[in-house]
Amino acid sequence: MNLIDLKPKEGSTRDTKRVGRGRGSGHGKTSTRGHNGQGQRAGQTKRFGFEGGQTPLFRRLPKIHNFDQVKRRNWVAINVGALNNLPANTELNPENLAEFGLHNSATNSLRILGNGDLKVALKVHAHHFSQGAIDKIQQAGGSYEVIHPEPQKRGRIPVGGR
Repeated sequence: MNLIDLKPKEGSTRDTKRVGRGRGSGHGKTSTRGHNGQGQRAGQTKRFGFEGGQTPLFRRLPKIHNFDQVKRRNWVAINVGALNNLPANTELNPENLAEFGLHNSATNSLRILGNGDLKVALKVHAHHFSQGAIDKIQQAGGSYEVIHPEPQKRGRIPVGGR
């Protein structure tokens, strides 16, 4: 095989459109640009969102003020297999994670997952448990408790000092 034998796959390439080469080509006279008007002239382009002088959509829509960002929870995921080095009957909760070296600080979003085997009976308090983690904690003779976070109050600040 030589370089001259290499060709693109059949139908994968097209010839470039040659405009302005006479009426017989089908792309003569106006060169596919239409008759008169903004799009026919050379060098002039319409900016993004331009609607021919009509008030564009981004200016017709109302402005959104005081939009609260959606606060996402950063979950701390701990597998059941990582809990084996804890002493038996230990009570594990989100506040004492750092004490046992499982995380660097307390968290308000603790998730216990079921990867690994648990051989120690523990009392685990967390915000979320996978079904596999629940099964393994109970098989080891431990217990689990789901912590439900307190709902946050979303009050408005009164205007005018009422």
